[in-house]
Amino acid sequence: MATRSTSRKARVDVNDVVGDVVPLVRAELDRHQVALTLDLAPGLPLALGDRVQLQQVLLNLIMNAVEAMAALADRPRQLHIRSARHDADHVAVAVRDTGPGIDPGTLDRLFTAFFTTKPRGMGMGLSISRSIIEAHGGRLVAADIVEGGASFQFTVPVVAAHADAVG
Repeated sequence: MATRSTSRKARVDVNDVVGDVVPLVRAELDRHQVALTLDLAPGLPLALGDRVQLQQVLLNLIMNAVEAMAALADRPRQLHIRSARHDADHVAVAVRDTGPGIDPGTLDRLFTAFFTTKPRGMGMGLSISRSIIEAHGGRLVAADIVEGGASFQFTVPVVAAHADAVG
């Protein structure tokens, strides 16, 4: 993820991006006994984005969730990935886990470069992920879930209706 490459924005189906990443993480999910649930909205409009960069963001969010749940012993390890229409101009992908959640004292620093809550973390994954999403014209946000766990959601703009007619 730390390599810089030229962004190649094109029409992309966010559900296909999820479908590309799931096989890459399947072994880790199995190894850590994490149950995966997909809730992908059908018929979403195409997003404008760099498929590889969006895959990198999703991969980072999933792996962070798996690591966050690694020591979980009091409840099942569950990962829920959801896609949906966010608003008229954006689609969203959310990654939600049942881990320990996010310390409210660190929530505002999560996306800061070199800030990490992991013993061996570099503190770059979320910072890079947010930069990628912002370069796409979207947002990446985090939330602590009261009943346990964390949620990370990114939005990316949809292809404009007039772009469909032109291109």
